Amino acid sequence: MLPLFGQNFAAITDVTVSADAVVAAAAPLMDSIGPGGLNAFVPKDGKIALQPLQELAPKLTRASATVSAAHESLEQIDENQLLPQLSEPLVQATSALEVLQGALNGAASAAGILPAMLGGEGDRNYLVLVQNNAEVRATGGIPGALVVLQTSDGQIEFTDHDSATDLGRFKPPFEVDEEQERIYTTRLGGYMQNVNLTPDFPTAASTAQAMWEKENPQSKIDGVIALDAVVLSHLLVATGPVELSSLDSLPVDTGKLPTTLSSENVVQTLLSDVYREIKEPQMQDAYFAAVASDIFSALTDGSTDPVKMFNAVKKSSEDQRLFAWSEYENEQAVIGASTLGGSIVTEEPTVGVYFNDGTGAKMDYYVEREVQLIERCQPDGYYRYAVQAKLTNKAPEDAADSLPDYVTGGGHFGVSPGTVRTNVYAYGPTEWLLESASVDGETAPFGSYRHGESPVAGQTVSLSPGESTTVEFEFSTLYETGEPQLRVTPTIQTRSEVLLPTVSGPNCAS
Repeated sequence: MLPLFGQNFAAITDVTVSADAVVAAAAPLMDSIGPGGLNAFVPKDGKIALQPLQELAPKLTRASATVSAAHESLEQIDENQLLPQLSEPLVQATSALEVLQGALNGAASAAGILPAMLGGEGDRNYLVLVQNNAEVRATGGIPGALVVLQTSDGQIEFTDHDSATDLGRFKPPFEVDEEQERIYTTRLGGYMQNVNLTPDFPTAASTAQAMWEKENPQSKIDGVIALDAVVLSHLLVATGPVELSSLDSLPVDTGKLPTTLSSENVVQTLLSDVYREIKEPQMQDAYFAAVASDIFSALTDGSTDPVKMFNAVKKSSEDQRLFAWSEYENEQAVIGASTLGGSIVTEEPTVGVYFNDGTGAKMDYYVEREVQLIERCQPDGYYRYAVQAKLTNKAPEDAADSLPDYVTGGGHFGVSPGTVRTNVYAYGPTEWLLESASVDGETAPFGSYRHGESPVAGQTVSLSPGESTTVEFEFSTLYETGEPQLRVTPTIQTRSEVLLPTVSGPNCAS
C-alpha cells in the first residue's frame, strides 16, 4: 500500500518465494544428476540401468511444474512499476526461468519414454543410418552404412549391419507423399541412399524402416537414428581415442588407414582417406560399420566421461547432425518436439537451406558453404527476405587426375571429373510467398514447389575446382513474423562457419 515502494516490496517477495520454491524442487535432482549421479546414466558393459531413469522421471516432472509456476508468477509482475535496480534483475530471472522451464519439460518428457526405448517393456530394434557428408543429402549425407542396434532391458548391442548399395533398387518404389515425390522424384522411395533427399527426417526414417524390413522380413525396426562423422568426432571427445579392433575381421586390406581413431582424425579418415585406401564401395561401407561398432563399444564399456558424453549428444543435436524417430506415437511426440525430430514443421518461422549431391560421387568433402538471411523491407508494405547460399569448390585443380574415380564420379553421371553438381533447396515459412531466384546476381529460372505449408524453391549449380557461386532465393510476406530461424544441411564445416549473421536492408529501421 506504500506509494512508490509497495510494488517493489511485493516484487521482492514474489521473487524470493519463487527462488525458494525452485531451489526446493531442484534439491531432489542433485543426487540423481549431480557430478556423481550422472555416472548412473552411462552404459557399463553395454547396459544402462533403468531404475535410476525410472526414479528420475517423477522428480523432473515435479521440478518442471514448480519452475513453470514460478515463471508464471514472475511474468505477472509489471516491471514498469519497479525501480531499475529491481526491474533489470527481474527480467533476467524471468528469462532464466523460461530457459530452465524448457529444459526441464524436455528432460521430464525424455525420462518418461527412455526406459521403454531402452527395452524396458520388451526388446527394441533401431536402424542406424551412418550419414556420409562427402556425398551430401538434405539431412547430412548419404546413408551408405546401415547398422541395427538392439535394446533389451537396458542392454544395448549391435546385432546386424549392411550396405545401402547391397539393398539395391526397390521396384516399385515405396510410396511417399506426392508433394515430396514432385520435388525429389521417385528416387526418394526407390533407393536407401536417397531416403534423405528430403529434409523431413520422419519421412526419411519411415521410408528407411520400410526398406530394411522389406529386405529383412525377420527384423522388425522400432525406430531409426541418423548420425554423421562429425557426431562421431564429438563422441570421441568423451571416449578418448578408440582402437579399431573390428578391422581385423574385414575381408579387405585397409592400407594406410589409422588403426586408432580420435576426435582429430575421424572426419578426414571416414570422408576422404578411406576412398584412397579402399576401392570397393561395399568394403567402404563395411569399414564404416566396423568403425561405428568400435566407437559404440567404447561408449558403452563404462569408461566414458558422462559430462563429455552428454555435451557431445547436446552439441550434435543442436547442430542438427543427430536425428531420431520412433514408430510409437507417444515417443515420437516427444522426439518430434525436440531438435532430434528433424521435421520441417516447426512452431517458429523457419527458413531452411538444404543441399543434395548431383555429382553421384564423394566431392562434397571439398565444398565450402556459407548461408545468410537478408531482410529486405519494402515501402509497399511487404516484408521481403532473401536467403543466400555461397558454394566454393576447394578441390585441387588436378582433381580429375589426383582423386580416385569413386570420389570424382569419373564422369559416369554426366559430370566432368573434379566438378561438383549440387541441388540447392530453400524452404520458406508458412504463408510466405516465393518471389524469385538468382545465381551470382543474375535472375535465373528455378523449380517452385510446395512441401506441406512451406513454399520450396530449387536450383542446380555446377562448380569446377576453384569456382564459387552464390544462389539467392527471395520470399515475401504480408505479415511481420520477426526474424526467422535458419536451418541448413550439416556438412563437415562447423555450424558457425556456415551460418552468417542476418543482415537488414536500408528500409528495415528498428
